[in-house]
Amino acid sequence: MPDRQEPSSVPPASRATSRTTKIVLTVLGLLVAIPAIALVILLNYDWNKARPWLNAKASDAIGRPFAINGDLTLEWEKPAARIAGHETSWRDHIPWPHLIANDVHVSNPAGLPARDTASVSQLSFSLNPFSLLHKTIAIPTLRFETPKIDLLRNADGTNNWTFQRDEKKSEWKLDLERVVFTKGVVHLADAVEKADVTADVDTISDKTYGISWKLRGTYHGAPVTGGGKAGAVLSLKESSVPYPIQADFRAGPNRVSAEGTITRPSKLAAIDLKLKLAGPSMARLYDFTGVLLPETPAFSTEGRLIGTLDAKSSRWTYDKFKGKVGSSDLGGRLEYQTGKPRGMLTGNVVSQQLNFADLGPLIGADSNASKTARGVAPVQPAGKVLPVETFRTERWKTVDADVKYSAQRIVRDKQLPISKLSTHLVMKAGVLTLNPLNFTIAGGNMVSNIRLDGSGRDGKDAIKATAKVTARHLKIKELFPTIEKMQATVGEINGDAQLSATGNSVATLLASSNGEIKTLINQGSVSKLLLETMGLNVGNIVLTKLFGDKPVQLNCMATNFAVTNGVMQTRVFVIDTDEAVITADGSINLVNEQLNLTMRPQTKSLRIFSLRSPLHLQGTFSKPDVSVDKGVLAMKAGGAIALATVAAPIAALLPLINTGPGQDSACGTLLAAARVKPVAPPPAARAPR
Repeated sequence: MPDRQEPSSVPPASRATSRTTKIVLTVLGLLVAIPAIALVILLNYDWNKARPWLNAKASDAIGRPFAINGDLTLEWEKPAARIAGHETSWRDHIPWPHLIANDVHVSNPAGLPARDTASVSQLSFSLNPFSLLHKTIAIPTLRFETPKIDLLRNADGTNNWTFQRDEKKSEWKLDLERVVFTKGVVHLADAVEKADVTADVDTISDKTYGISWKLRGTYHGAPVTGGGKAGAVLSLKESSVPYPIQADFRAGPNRVSAEGTITRPSKLAAIDLKLKLAGPSMARLYDFTGVLLPETPAFSTEGRLIGTLDAKSSRWTYDKFKGKVGSSDLGGRLEYQTGKPRGMLTGNVVSQQLNFADLGPLIGADSNASKTARGVAPVQPAGKVLPVETFRTERWKTVDADVKYSAQRIVRDKQLPISKLSTHLVMKAGVLTLNPLNFTIAGGNMVSNIRLDGSGRDGKDAIKATAKVTARHLKIKELFPTIEKMQATVGEINGDAQLSATGNSVATLLASSNGEIKTLINQGSVSKLLLETMGLNVGNIVLTKLFGDKPVQLNCMATNFAVTNGVMQTRVFVIDTDEAVITADGSINLVNEQLNLTMRPQTKSLRIFSLRSPLHLQGTFSKPDVSVDKGVLAMKAGGAIALATVAAPIAALLPLINTGPGQDSACGTLLAAARVKPVAPPPAARAPR
């Protein structure tokens, strides 16, 4: 009979518990062993074996060769110290991987010279492993050792700093907090901007700055020198940590100096700089800023530059700036907003004291020596008065503008009686308007509305210009402050002009102009000596010098010129006094700057020494010639005939009478009579011969 088995002394429940414990301990052991084994593998793995794979993936991602030629190692370090006051967690005790790559190179893309875009002797960074769970590559600090950067742009615009990007949006994002620089070199060769500049970067010991750089090279053919400083650590994330920057460099005669901070440089969220600019002309700043500014004499300005940028646009404000332009002061606020199809420049600029000569470069009315000094060709021909320097209309279409300017006091030559200036400049799509352009001159006002269309919509580069000018209450004696004989004169001048033209300079615009120019003086008195000198009445000149210069009553003075293809032809030119009438006819040629006028003084009554000769005004604008026609003499009673001859054309000046004394004035009476058609007397009433 078989033996009977003894019952087990261990209860079934205990046996089950023992098996569960073993399973749990085994799982825990595996959980501990796997990371430990992985850690051992990671610590002992030769990461250089992964370089080919990393190089290939990086090259594919950026669309150009990428290579780690030196050792690739992985270390482990504790994460950066927590900010004071923040609680720590168990994660702060977990070491982070720290990657060190030596001799790293990024080459130019295909189509550009086969050389490096950038290289570093060592690239190192730590990686937050927990951020990977949220598909984020979090790098607290990226360090570059002795970087060398070689930036290149060809004349066709292709460059090596634009990286190929996958159009598909990645689920992963990069979170880079800080960048640390050490000694290195940055070189820029830009065929578009004609720049070849190198910056030698080095570390320094300074409370504010950690690196410095020195510039050398050329820009638009001019030597570039200077340097600056910046922080050693560039914070790309913390908005509360501004990045300090200081720069001072020269490009030929231009100088730029800046000192301030940049907030969140990764997005250029804010820029706040104390900016100083100086150069031979504000127009030369176009190469640096891309913002169109006018031609000026040598200038220097200082103000606060505030910039805010986002993905779509940027806004730059040059606030509370002050400076000098030539010998004039300048100050105010300018704001530039980028946008499509053009950026917009707005502002308000004021000169407390303006030297009128400093406005010459605006229209090219300065000397050839001045043109050379401000960086343009000395194109003004000898003996030519009207400026021939062309306007740069191709730049007009790069920016829109709305800027107000005023000059509170004008310093000018004594013979130029202008005291104030104000204008509102608007530019849109290549069309420039000055509306109004207001001069306070000779105690009155000259208001202009000028429109210059340089848009080229008709396929031509020439400017289409229109100008409407209104002059009111200009004091005669203030118009001629240097002529002592005129200081006894009273009375005012009113005038209108309306012109249209096509050209690309002041000279070509006037040479093609069409329209009308008219002026009127209502009552007053004018120097007798001056009139007698104009009439060359030798006897009265002698008598006046013997008995004094007594004022002569001026009844009316009227001029009206028709302008056709740059030639001003007299319609009316008459001066009516109690004693004489002076008429003139002829032309002023704006094409070749020639004068051809004949003035004919005629007495109203018979006087001793009353014989007068016509006066010819000829020659060029730069060298006018006055001569006496001794072969023709006019005698007595010529005034009535002269007035009858010009009465009808004078009617065109009727609108100007409304700004003077009115219909009761001598001009008003003359104009009223001019509107009545003359009626020939009946034959019987004619006097017998």
